[in-house]
Amino acid sequence: MIEDLDFETFLYISNNKYQIFVYDKINHKNLYNKEIKIGNEIELNNLSKFLDENIYKIEKKINTFIKNIILIIEDDKILDVAISVKKKKNEKQILQKYLENSLVEVKNIFRENYQNQIIMHMIVVNDDENEKKFLLNNSNNNDDYLFLEVNFISIANNFTFYFDKLLESHQIKISRYMSCKYIKSYISEDSMELSMMANKLNNGFNKNEVQLISKNVENIGFFEKFFQLFS
Repeated sequence: MIEDLDFETFLYISNNKYQIFVYDKINHKNLYNKEIKIGNEIELNNLSKFLDENIYKIEKKINTFIKNIILIIEDDKILDVAISVKKKKNEKQILQKYLENSLVEVKNIFRENYQNQIIMHMIVVNDDENEKKFLLNNSNNNDDYLFLEVNFISIANNFTFYFDKLLESHQIKISRYMSCKYIKSYISEDSMELSMMANKLNNGFNKNEVQLISKNVENIGFFEKFFQLFS
């Protein structure tokens, strides 16, 4: 039996294709990969049938049940919004904690203004050639202000609602939504598979992406953990 932590299951949905794949994180390859071409729209009955046919095969192959799945969406309904804030620094605060609090504030601004959106990706924008220059500049003790720009990629919850219910009927929970366009922006012409880059991004490949962690995760005092912003 393959341990749950050894693989990730992805479901890709677009207007012309469904694809499901299981990525082996130990050996860095797909354990399972099936796709089907569809018309020009997403049809839930066909998607349900596609899941019925493949989930059983996957669970038989890995000898365990699929409990969680990452949904990759390619659709023009995905929203891309940038929010910037400029805040006066508090000298008594440690930079990392100050940045964490500022990121939470920016996230709350987004959620207040886009209440029907589910955040797929939250990325600290850095246009400098040196990817650490932005953070180093802001860490200068002589600077009175911290400037922060964050890009949000999101999807409407009334769009995802039906996918949530459909997967629930298969006893599977959607653990995360990812943007296919965002994933593909990191795939070079050497034809790296979508599953490999999706796995990398989901596990911190982009050092400027903020990983959002559920409030319900045990032993997390600060309900959202920001990682690799300073590495």
